[in-house]
Amino acid sequence: MSLTCKIIKSSLLFFICVVNISLSEAQNLINSNSDAKRISPTEFSIPASPVFDLMGVTPSQVVRSSDIKDFKVDWAFKSWSLSPNIALQSQPFWEILYNRRDIKKYQEAPLWKRRLSSLDVSAGTVLDQNSDRRIGFAAKISLYKEKDPLMLKDYYKDIEKVIQEEKISIENEIKILKKHLDTISDIFAKPGLRSQIESLEVELLSFNSKRQSMINERASIIVAENWNSSWVDMGFGKINSYITDPSGSLKSLRINRSTATGLWINAGKGLGKSFLLSGLLRWHTYSEQVNFSVLDVSESFRSDTSTTASNNLFMLGTNLRYGSPFFAFFIECVYERRALKTPFEAIAEVFITPDNFEIVPESVNWTVVHPFRFNFGGDWRINKNLSLNFSMQTIFDKTLKIKTFLPVVSISCMMR
Repeated sequence: MSLTCKIIKSSLLFFICVVNISLSEAQNLINSNSDAKRISPTEFSIPASPVFDLMGVTPSQVVRSSDIKDFKVDWAFKSWSLSPNIALQSQPFWEILYNRRDIKKYQEAPLWKRRLSSLDVSAGTVLDQNSDRRIGFAAKISLYKEKDPLMLKDYYKDIEKVIQEEKISIENEIKILKKHLDTISDIFAKPGLRSQIESLEVELLSFNSKRQSMINERASIIVAENWNSSWVDMGFGKINSYITDPSGSLKSLRINRSTATGLWINAGKGLGKSFLLSGLLRWHTYSEQVNFSVLDVSESFRSDTSTTASNNLFMLGTNLRYGSPFFAFFIECVYERRALKTPFEAIAEVFITPDNFEIVPESVNWTVVHPFRFNFGGDWRINKNLSLNFSMQTIFDKTLKIKTFLPVVSISCMMR
């Protein structure tokens, strides 16, 4: 397939995603009466799902915090090929405890319950550059949040007062009209009175929707003013990478850093109104496969073998963003280091060379990890439900020689 055809297919898929989100928003407006007490949207940003972050397939390796309070789907790609790289994300405790509830239930909850409600869980899959199928899950929770739009109690107090006053006024008017309907003797005037009562009753039913609309409008102002507010998040996840056959069936587990368990902490600090400085500290534990040959010195016989050692990978990154709630540019630097720095250290951990045998040094190899990354790109929040994240990633070896230059794009769609 030509590059032009691939670009056209990718563009069509992107267009379909945008149209679906637009239709979803229209449907939300239609169903506003039946979903009157839903508290959303109040997220400051829509970055990629935690499982994509753990896999390292996100445009920005040092991601922003998010508190989606809804379901979300992500689509990520590193080329124009339409690989099914999809992740799903949700907040189960928010859905169970606070979604479709009065805002006071959340405001009056203890701190630990509010923190628990920020727990994100996500699962996803990607097809990497080696045609390995990577499958994983991750969970992330907010440990600290400088600004919570829903916790400004006084900010919403006048809304409740106005709603209650209007509601009482309409209820009293309905009582008067019903009393008049029971006592009026002119039968030709009764249909008009019934129509007025029905109209007021419909208006009465819409007050929950009206209240929530006013709350969301206020919350969106806070979000816009505090897009770069400070936060601290912690996450945990597990990824398995499988070697696949030409038909896509899973064959065996890949034994390297692509199959790992990860733990990380992510934090950010706003600088003025336009800058956000964030950092990432991540730890991966995994099994490292080393391939090598051993030589029988007495018979000059050489045989290939392999061994597996436990290893750890540490990642340290910093990111600087400049922009607004709707669009931001970023630059970031990332450094990675393995606990066992060379394959010979890994062999020494678990392999005992038999007598009369020696390891052939030039045969020793393992998966290369280049330590330095420099990325630059941006985030574009197209609307309240759709975000486009993109970057150009450059990877350097330990001598700072450039090894890879890679474009990465992800689309995050809120399922409202």
